Amino acid sequence: MNRNFSHFTVGKSVAVTFGMVFTFMLLVQVPFGSFPVNGFGIAEASSKYGILGRRAPELMPANWMDEDGRATSPVRLGDLKGSVVYLYLFQDWCPGCQSHGFPTLKKLTDAFKDHKRVKFLAVQTVFEGHRFNTGDKLRKNQLKFDLKIPMAHDPGKDRPNGVPRTMRDYRSGGTPWTVVIDPLGRVVYNQFHIDPDKAVELINRLLEKHPG
Repeated sequence: MNRNFSHFTVGKSVAVTFGMVFTFMLLVQVPFGSFPVNGFGIAEASSKYGILGRRAPELMPANWMDEDGRATSPVRLGDLKGSVVYLYLFQDWCPGCQSHGFPTLKKLTDAFKDHKRVKFLAVQTVFEGHRFNTGDKLRKNQLKFDLKIPMAHDPGKDRPNGVPRTMRDYRSGGTPWTVVIDPLGRVVYNQFHIDPDKAVELINRLLEKHPG
């Protein structure tokens, strides 16, 4: 399973979240219902992936683009302390990223567009298809989904096990991969997908728990 999950080749792109999670469980042979539940009552993926409960590693990609598609200096989590950070890892050719991950990200950015303590970041973590998942795809998806957020390109190496630094640090199982970081810098959610309504609830609860 692991990194090839990005293709969602089982039954092509599964339309609903339950179907995608069930497919994931079959592929990694995780018994149904075995996802642990975090402190916010949200089911988490197998501990084989992710860094739930740990301090979020600093983001290391060098190539960043601002909300208007212009090259910018790297975004550092250390500068976002006190905010809830929603980190979205993707690849352009990943069907699940296009059908679920990006639309969810768009809904959330719209929901919190006027909230200064909620930050959204997207990083293309390329571990396959290096000729296709190129840096120019950042702007392509920014425009396609009307996302006014910073994005980064973390290409890794075009060789076996040449996964990018962000993917290694966050122990993502592939793409799409969603991470929510609380105002103290701890990872409180990481999984392939998140339901938009659950995400709104989680972010609001974090803001209430950690008032600015």
